[in-house]
Amino acid sequence: MNNVNTGGPGAAKAFGRLLRFYRERAKVSQDLLGRETGYSKSQVAMIERGERRPRGRFVVIVDELLGAQGALLEVAEEVTASGVAAWFEDYLAEEQKAAGIHWYETHLIPGLLQTEAYARAVFNCAVPALEDEDIEAGVAARLKRQQVFFRKPTPLVTFVLEKAALTKPLGGADVLRKNLLYVCECADLRNVTIQVMPEGRKTHAGLSGPFILLETEERRSQIVYVEGQGGRYFLSEQPDVGDVFARYSALRAQALTPEESVRLIEQVAREL
Repeated sequence: MNNVNTGGPGAAKAFGRLLRFYRERAKVSQDLLGRETGYSKSQVAMIERGERRPRGRFVVIVDELLGAQGALLEVAEEVTASGVAAWFEDYLAEEQKAAGIHWYETHLIPGLLQTEAYARAVFNCAVPALEDEDIEAGVAARLKRQQVFFRKPTPLVTFVLEKAALTKPLGGADVLRKNLLYVCECADLRNVTIQVMPEGRKTHAGLSGPFILLETEERRSQIVYVEGQGGRYFLSEQPDVGDVFARYSALRAQALTPEESVRLIEQVAREL
Protein backbone atom coordinates (compact mmCIF):
# COMPACT_ATOMS: atom_id res chain seq x y z
CA MET A 1 0.00 0.00 0.00
CA ASN A 2 1.37 3.32 -1.08
CA ASN A 3 0.22 6.39 0.82
CA VAL A 4 0.78 9.34 -1.50
CA ASN A 5 2.49 12.33 0.05
CA THR A 6 0.26 15.41 -0.08
CA GLY A 7 0.39 17.87 2.77
CA GLY A 8 0.74 18.90 6.39
CA PRO A 9 -1.16 16.97 9.07
CA GLY A 10 -4.79 18.10 9.04
CA ALA A 11 -4.09 21.28 7.09
CA ALA A 12 -4.67 19.74 3.67
CA LYS A 13 -8.05 18.43 4.81
CA ALA A 14 -8.99 21.79 6.30
CA PHE A 15 -7.98 23.66 3.17
CA GLY A 16 -9.91 21.21 1.00
CA ARG A 17 -13.08 21.57 3.05
CA LEU A 18 -12.81 25.36 3.00
CA LEU A 19 -12.19 25.39 -0.74
CA ARG A 20 -15.27 23.27 -1.33
CA PHE A 21 -17.35 25.54 0.91
CA TYR A 22 -16.41 28.69 -0.99
CA ARG A 23 -16.70 26.97 -4.39
CA GLU A 24 -20.20 25.71 -3.69
CA ARG A 25 -21.25 29.03 -2.18
CA ALA A 26 -20.10 30.75 -5.37
CA LYS A 27 -21.87 28.09 -7.47
CA VAL A 28 -18.63 27.32 -9.35
CA SER A 29 -18.09 23.78 -10.64
CA GLN A 30 -14.87 21.82 -10.17
CA ASP A 31 -14.52 21.77 -13.94
CA LEU A 32 -14.69 25.58 -14.21
CA LEU A 33 -12.34 26.05 -11.27
CA GLY A 34 -9.89 23.71 -12.98
CA ARG A 35 -10.05 25.65 -16.24
CA GLU A 36 -9.39 28.93 -14.42
CA THR A 37 -6.37 27.53 -12.57
CA GLY A 38 -4.88 25.17 -15.14
CA TYR A 39 -5.88 22.09 -13.16
CA SER A 40 -8.07 19.20 -14.27
CA LYS A 41 -11.43 18.56 -12.62
CA SER A 42 -10.00 15.44 -10.96
CA GLN A 43 -7.05 17.41 -9.55
CA VAL A 44 -9.42 19.98 -8.05
CA ALA A 45 -11.39 17.12 -6.50
CA MET A 46 -8.18 15.70 -5.03
CA ILE A 47 -7.35 19.07 -3.46
CA GLU A 48 -10.83 19.27 -1.94
CA ARG A 49 -10.37 15.81 -0.44
CA GLY A 50 -6.97 16.75 0.99
CA GLU A 51 -5.16 14.33 -1.30
CA ARG A 52 -3.14 16.92 -3.22
CA ARG A 53 -1.46 20.17 -2.23
CA PRO A 54 -2.35 23.36 -4.13
CA ARG A 55 0.58 24.71 -6.11
CA GLY A 56 1.74 27.81 -7.94
CA ARG A 57 -0.89 30.53 -8.16
CA PHE A 58 -3.80 28.16 -7.52
CA VAL A 59 -4.66 29.60 -4.11
CA VAL A 60 -4.32 33.23 -5.21
CA ILE A 61 -6.61 32.62 -8.18
CA VAL A 62 -9.30 30.68 -6.32
CA ASP A 63 -9.32 33.01 -3.32
CA GLU A 64 -10.19 35.93 -5.62
CA LEU A 65 -12.47 33.94 -7.94
CA LEU A 66 -14.55 32.52 -5.08
CA GLY A 67 -14.63 35.71 -2.99
CA ALA A 68 -12.89 34.11 -0.01
CA GLN A 69 -11.36 37.45 1.04
CA GLY A 70 -8.03 35.94 2.03
CA ALA A 71 -9.39 32.97 4.01
CA LEU A 72 -8.01 30.41 1.57
CA LEU A 73 -4.66 32.19 1.46
CA GLU A 74 -4.47 32.07 5.25
CA VAL A 75 -5.23 28.35 5.57
CA ALA A 76 -2.97 27.46 2.63
CA GLU A 77 0.05 28.75 4.58
CA GLU A 78 -0.35 25.77 6.92
CA VAL A 79 -0.33 23.21 4.09
CA THR A 80 3.29 22.08 4.03
CA ALA A 81 4.93 18.89 2.86
CA SER A 82 4.91 16.37 5.73
CA GLY A 83 5.16 13.19 3.67
CA VAL A 84 1.82 11.94 4.96
CA ALA A 85 -1.33 12.08 2.88
CA ALA A 86 -4.21 13.76 4.68
CA TRP A 87 -6.37 10.67 4.24
CA PHE A 88 -3.61 8.48 5.72
CA GLU A 89 -3.38 10.35 9.01
CA ASP A 90 -6.27 8.43 10.59
CA TYR A 91 -4.58 5.13 9.81
CA LEU A 92 -1.20 6.28 11.17
CA ALA A 93 -2.79 7.37 14.43
CA GLU A 94 -4.01 3.80 14.89
CA GLU A 95 -0.79 2.16 13.68
CA GLN A 96 1.38 4.14 16.08
CA LYS A 97 -0.48 2.83 19.12
CA ALA A 98 -1.49 -0.63 17.88
CA ALA A 99 -0.63 -3.69 19.94
CA GLY A 100 -0.65 -5.80 16.78
CA ILE A 101 -0.06 -5.01 13.10
CA HIS A 102 -0.80 -7.75 10.56
CA TRP A 103 -0.21 -6.93 6.89
CA TYR A 104 -1.06 -8.85 3.73
CA GLU A 105 0.55 -7.38 0.61
CA THR A 106 0.37 -8.46 -3.01
CA HIS A 107 2.38 -6.19 -5.30
CA LEU A 108 5.20 -4.41 -3.47
CA ILE A 109 7.28 -4.59 -0.31
CA PRO A 110 5.23 -2.97 2.50
CA GLY A 111 6.16 0.52 3.68
CA LEU A 112 7.29 -0.72 7.09
CA LEU A 113 9.87 -2.94 5.36
CA GLN A 114 11.14 -0.53 2.69
CA THR A 115 14.65 0.87 2.42
CA GLU A 116 15.17 4.52 1.55
CA ALA A 117 16.05 3.79 -2.08
CA TYR A 118 13.10 1.43 -2.58
CA ALA A 119 10.68 3.89 -0.98
CA ARG A 120 11.92 6.63 -3.27
CA ALA A 121 11.36 4.36 -6.27
CA VAL A 122 7.80 3.69 -5.09
CA PHE A 123 7.01 7.40 -4.79
CA ASN A 124 8.56 7.98 -8.22
CA CYS A 125 5.93 5.62 -9.63
CA ALA A 126 3.04 7.83 -8.48
CA VAL A 127 0.55 8.97 -11.11
CA PRO A 128 -0.02 11.92 -11.29
CA ALA A 129 3.70 12.50 -10.70
CA LEU A 130 4.81 13.99 -7.39
CA GLU A 131 7.11 16.98 -6.98
CA ASP A 132 10.67 16.33 -5.74
CA GLU A 133 9.94 17.91 -2.34
CA ASP A 134 6.90 15.69 -1.88
CA ILE A 135 8.90 12.58 -2.75
CA GLU A 136 11.65 13.41 -0.27
CA ALA A 137 9.14 14.24 2.46
CA GLY A 138 7.31 11.00 1.73
CA VAL A 139 10.49 8.95 1.98
CA ALA A 140 11.44 10.56 5.29
CA ALA A 141 7.96 9.98 6.73
CA ARG A 142 7.95 6.36 5.61
CA LEU A 143 11.32 5.62 7.21
CA LYS A 144 10.19 7.32 10.42
CA ARG A 145 7.18 4.99 10.58
CA GLN A 146 9.53 2.04 10.95
CA GLN A 147 10.29 3.12 14.51
CA VAL A 148 7.08 1.31 15.40
CA PHE A 149 9.11 -1.93 15.54
CA PHE A 150 11.05 -0.62 18.53
CA ARG A 151 8.52 1.35 20.54
CA LYS A 152 7.33 0.35 24.01
CA PRO A 153 5.17 -1.55 24.63
CA THR A 154 6.51 -3.68 21.80
CA PRO A 155 3.87 -4.47 19.16
CA LEU A 156 3.50 -7.83 17.47
CA VAL A 157 4.03 -7.31 13.72
CA THR A 158 3.39 -9.98 11.10
CA PHE A 159 3.44 -9.97 7.30
CA VAL A 160 2.22 -12.29 4.58
CA LEU A 161 3.79 -11.27 1.28
CA GLU A 162 3.05 -12.62 -2.14
CA LYS A 163 6.24 -13.75 -3.88
CA ALA A 164 5.41 -11.29 -6.68
CA ALA A 165 5.84 -8.45 -4.18
CA LEU A 166 9.45 -9.57 -3.71
CA THR A 167 10.42 -9.83 -7.36
CA LYS A 168 9.20 -6.58 -8.92
CA PRO A 169 12.50 -4.67 -9.49
CA LEU A 170 11.32 -1.19 -8.46
CA GLY A 171 14.33 1.10 -8.65
CA GLY A 172 16.41 -1.60 -10.34
CA ALA A 173 17.89 -4.93 -9.36
CA ASP A 174 20.41 -3.51 -6.88
CA VAL A 175 17.75 -1.51 -5.03
CA LEU A 176 15.54 -4.59 -4.78
CA ARG A 177 18.40 -6.83 -3.66
CA LYS A 178 19.32 -4.51 -0.81
CA ASN A 179 15.70 -4.20 0.26
CA LEU A 180 15.27 -7.97 0.29
CA LEU A 181 18.29 -8.30 2.56
CA TYR A 182 16.77 -5.62 4.78
CA VAL A 183 13.53 -7.60 4.93
CA CYS A 184 15.56 -10.56 6.21
CA GLU A 185 17.09 -8.32 8.88
CA CYS A 186 13.62 -7.25 9.98
CA ALA A 187 12.59 -10.90 10.17
CA ASP A 188 15.28 -11.39 12.82
CA LEU A 189 13.49 -9.01 15.20
CA ARG A 190 11.78 -10.93 18.01
CA ASN A 191 8.44 -9.20 17.49
CA VAL A 192 8.36 -9.49 13.68
CA THR A 193 7.26 -12.50 11.62
CA ILE A 194 7.45 -12.54 7.83
CA GLN A 195 5.93 -15.22 5.63
CA VAL A 196 5.88 -15.57 1.86
CA MET A 197 2.96 -16.91 -0.14
CA PRO A 198 4.48 -19.19 -2.78
CA GLU A 199 3.41 -19.24 -6.39
CA GLY A 200 1.32 -22.09 -7.72
CA ARG A 201 -1.09 -22.60 -4.83
CA LYS A 202 -4.38 -24.16 -5.91
CA THR A 203 -6.26 -22.52 -3.03
CA HIS A 204 -5.73 -18.96 -1.84
CA ALA A 205 -7.50 -16.95 0.87
CA GLY A 206 -6.30 -13.55 -0.33
CA LEU A 207 -8.02 -13.16 -3.68
CA SER A 208 -9.88 -10.04 -2.52
CA GLY A 209 -6.62 -8.07 -2.29
CA PRO A 210 -4.26 -6.55 0.30
CA PHE A 211 -5.26 -5.28 3.73
CA ILE A 212 -3.86 -4.36 7.13
CA LEU A 213 -5.25 -5.63 10.43
CA LEU A 214 -4.68 -3.62 13.59
CA GLU A 215 -5.18 -4.80 17.14
CA THR A 216 -5.81 -1.77 19.29
CA GLU A 217 -4.22 -1.00 22.62
CA GLU A 218 -4.31 -3.95 25.00
CA ARG A 219 -5.96 -5.93 22.16
CA ARG A 220 -9.42 -4.88 23.28
CA SER A 221 -10.65 -4.45 19.71
CA GLN A 222 -9.59 -4.90 16.09
CA ILE A 223 -9.93 -2.82 12.93
CA VAL A 224 -9.15 -3.48 9.28
CA TYR A 225 -7.65 -0.95 6.88
CA VAL A 226 -8.21 -1.39 3.14
CA GLU A 227 -6.80 0.83 0.39
CA GLY A 228 -7.52 0.66 -3.32
CA GLN A 229 -7.89 2.62 -6.53
CA GLY A 230 -11.24 4.14 -5.62
CA GLY A 231 -10.46 5.08 -2.03
CA ARG A 232 -9.66 3.68 1.36
CA TYR A 233 -11.70 2.74 4.41
CA PHE A 234 -11.74 1.10 7.84
CA LEU A 235 -13.78 -1.92 8.86
CA SER A 236 -14.58 -1.92 12.56
CA GLU A 237 -17.82 -3.86 12.92
CA GLN A 238 -18.56 -7.55 13.12
CA PRO A 239 -18.83 -9.83 11.24
CA ASP A 240 -16.62 -7.95 8.73
CA VAL A 241 -13.61 -7.67 11.04
CA GLY A 242 -13.86 -11.30 12.13
CA ASP A 243 -14.09 -12.43 8.52
CA VAL A 244 -10.87 -10.62 7.57
CA PHE A 245 -9.01 -11.93 10.61
CA ALA A 246 -10.11 -15.44 9.66
CA ARG A 247 -8.91 -14.78 6.12
CA TYR A 248 -5.51 -13.68 7.45
CA SER A 249 -5.24 -16.82 9.59
CA ALA A 250 -5.90 -18.90 6.48
CA LEU A 251 -3.26 -16.95 4.55
CA ARG A 252 -0.67 -17.64 7.24
CA ALA A 253 -1.51 -21.34 7.14
CA GLN A 254 -1.18 -21.40 3.34
CA ALA A 255 2.10 -19.46 3.27
CA LEU A 256 5.60 -20.80 3.80
CA THR A 257 6.87 -20.98 7.36
CA PRO A 258 8.94 -18.00 8.59
CA GLU A 259 12.15 -20.02 8.21
CA GLU A 260 11.27 -21.18 4.70
CA SER A 261 10.26 -17.65 3.81
CA VAL A 262 13.59 -16.13 4.82
CA ARG A 263 15.43 -18.75 2.80
CA LEU A 264 13.29 -17.95 -0.23
CA ILE A 265 13.86 -14.19 0.16
CA GLU A 266 17.61 -14.77 0.42
CA GLN A 267 17.48 -16.94 -2.72
CA VAL A 268 15.59 -14.25 -4.67
CA ALA A 269 18.20 -11.69 -3.59
CA ARG A 270 21.10 -13.93 -4.70
CA GLU A 271 19.55 -14.46 -8.12
CA LEU A 272 19.21 -10.75 -8.90
